[in-house]
Amino acid sequence: MANHKSTKKRIRSNQTKNEGNKYFHKTVRNALRSAFSDSPKEGLEKNKIVSMIDKLEKKNIIHKNKAARLKSKLMKKSS
Repeated sequence: MANHKSTKKRIRSNQTKNEGNKYFHKTVRNALRSAFSDSPKEGLEKNKIVSMIDKLEKKNIIHKNKAARLKSKLMKKSS
């Protein structure tokens, strides 16, 4: 267990950031899943999904190559 006040605060803030990152990553995954599915339900438009992927990449939640691969796959699917 942490002994310093700043270490305890860092643990709390890291946990909060981690939960937010997990939520945002899951949201993007669900948007991609709905975009790639053949069901007629309405999903987000591809520009918004690409923007979300770029934000994940910028925050280092996903690797830049994975972001590029997802965007490429999305563009191929939509055309």
